[in-house]
Amino acid sequence: MSIRLATYYHAKDVPDLPGSNIFHSTELFHVLEQTKGYCPLLLVAYEGDTPIGKLLCILRRSTRLLGFIQKAYAYGVGEYFSSSHRKEEIFKELLSYFTLQFTEKAFVLEFRNLEEPLFGYRYFRQNGYFPIRWLRVRNSLHHDSLDKWMSASRKKQISHGLKNGAVIDVAHTKEDVHVFFNMLRRYYSPKIHRYLPDIGFFSTLVEHSSQCGKIFIVRYKEKIIGGSVCLFSGRDAYLLFSGGMRKSYPLQYPGVLAVWGAILYARSHGCDHLEFIDAGLPFKKYGYRDFILRFGGKQMSSRRWFHVRWRWLNGLLTKIYV
Repeated sequence: MSIRLATYYHAKDVPDLPGSNIFHSTELFHVLEQTKGYCPLLLVAYEGDTPIGKLLCILRRSTRLLGFIQKAYAYGVGEYFSSSHRKEEIFKELLSYFTLQFTEKAFVLEFRNLEEPLFGYRYFRQNGYFPIRWLRVRNSLHHDSLDKWMSASRKKQISHGLKNGAVIDVAHTKEDVHVFFNMLRRYYSPKIHRYLPDIGFFSTLVEHSSQCGKIFIVRYKEKIIGGSVCLFSGRDAYLLFSGGMRKSYPLQYPGVLAVWGAILYARSHGCDHLEFIDAGLPFKKYGYRDFILRFGGKQMSSRRWFHVRWRWLNGLLTKIYV
């Protein structure tokens, strides 16, 4: 039986679908739908009336670089279910439609956080994508001791931060979310390579999707001085954003405790791993990657696939990277 594709533009129209991958879920679809600057859609592959695969596609507007640009991307290559078709055959159809749908709307198309770096290689190349080597950092949480591989300096920072009065909590109220967001926005504003969504992402995550994600906050004398954001998918946690007022509160180590709070929560709620979403390109020196590796995670090599709207530039980059 042939593969049929359906496109859903609103989360309320999505039928009940199987699956546990948060990055292709109706819950994340709903959160992104409520976020200014984002236009998500869900592609679902059917065999007859039976869903056999799905891919959550995200169109994001940005005004930080190169004026006004749009990027379309997906986390991973989708989620797949029992079918007479091979997984790669289903992905071929989803990828072709994704590329057709967004080539004229977005300047850059991207597939990130691939679990299997070589999956779909032939179909990516057929659709004009080129790969760039990327890094991932993942912490194992099933050891007897969470700080087994953590650096000695990081252990001391956590201990000192807590001893000096910092407290880690989970955000529950609108007020907490607003204060946290304003703090994080100031932290991210000079980092041109890091993108922070509108506050709608964070408020919707807390108000309507408590099972899919959490916001962790670090307080000192009732003031929020740090925090982080995690999504949960099966037995894995994914840290999307984190930051702290380290210059104003150096003795409390708010940025360190923001990550530590997410690790503790993930471990206590049955997660086997916590992954930092963006460990960056494989440069020798990258401050953020150095920071997260001191929590004892393992660095892994992966790749991301890109497609640029301008044919001449896409062709040039393909020659460089393929």
